[in-house]
Amino acid sequence: MTGPRMPGGPLIDLHAHTTASDGQHTPAELFALAEQAGVGTLAVTDHDTVGGLAACAAEARARGMRLVPGIEVSAFLNRREVHLLGHFVEAGEPRLAAFARTLRASREARMEQMVKKLQGLGFPVTMEQVRGLAGDEAQLARPHVARVLVELNYCATTKEAFDRFLGDGRPAFVERFQLGVEDAIALIHGARGVATLAHPGTSKVERYELEALAKAGLDGLEVGHSDHPPSAREKFAGWAKALKLETTAGSDFHGEQVAPNRRLGSASMSQRELDALEARRPA
Repeated sequence: MTGPRMPGGPLIDLHAHTTASDGQHTPAELFALAEQAGVGTLAVTDHDTVGGLAACAAEARARGMRLVPGIEVSAFLNRREVHLLGHFVEAGEPRLAAFARTLRASREARMEQMVKKLQGLGFPVTMEQVRGLAGDEAQLARPHVARVLVELNYCATTKEAFDRFLGDGRPAFVERFQLGVEDAIALIHGARGVATLAHPGTSKVERYELEALAKAGLDGLEVGHSDHPPSAREKFAGWAKALKLETTAGSDFHGEQVAPNRRLGSASMSQRELDALEARRPA
């Protein structure tokens, strides 16, 4: 299910980001790149926002592609952050829209605190630089600050910026708004979406934790991901089958300046798997 190219039709990639959150590319640029990569169905899952979905829907229609409207929600499991993907969400659902507004204000305050910490460390970073790079409509996030550090030549890569300054426990790290995973699943279901745990390998999720999430209503598991080697994909596919979770795949594409090793369509899935996932949508 998760090879680089599926025979018999266009690729299905259920995890990508735009400039509405921390992606490098606008909706128009993202769908042009996806079309070039052979992707026929693309889920846009910006972090904690559905603000880019209307523009993405227009781009998908213009190119004869399918958009799966989505969101990536940051939540907390056993006192650490994990990410839940909501697929097939209704962007106008009032609770989801209110959540996005709350998170936008929280992210703004968090970035201001991070910038102050960096200034205290001797780096002349400003909020104007962060906003200028992110764009007025974006949900501010750590990758935006990381890219400013790279552009100012204080770090060679965004990974270095996270490793040295912005990652959990590093000198410029600031705790974020905390939403429990059960509440995150309920939020996605309330918007008629299906909830999938993103990149369980990079999140270091244990089997017993996934069992608890399944009992809480989790619908699927992102087995195929750009950062999952074949051995991890095989393990997670087994977990998903045992727990009756749908299997999904996505590149988690942000753009070459943000995550250079992730390519659109590098993790794909079958139409049967997509249909099974959609069938789990709440009534």
